[in-house]
Amino acid sequence: MIVSVRAGGWQPSKQSRFLMPPLMLCNWPRLLHKPGAVPTEAVVDATHIAIATVHGMAYLLTWNCAHIANATMRTRIETICRSEGYEPPVLCTPEELMED
Repeated sequence: MIVSVRAGGWQPSKQSRFLMPPLMLCNWPRLLHKPGAVPTEAVVDATHIAIATVHGMAYLLTWNCAHIANATMRTRIETICRSEGYEPPVLCTPEELMED
């Protein structure tokens, strides 16, 4: 995902606009910023989760344990995704996925 970060906010690049309809791209990160989910300063992380969710990805593998593969936030993120009518991907590290 390519995102241009600017002071005071962010704008999706031309390439990322094709990944989700513009209205969805604008609203999803805001939905994920509800208390207990993704912090408001983590716009890129919220967008990453939103794109994986809307596109029906089974897994979102990441080493980002601060905002994505975070056990404390995971339940809230999953609840928000389901309330919007989507099944969330499994948010985990590659190590967690490979465990028996």
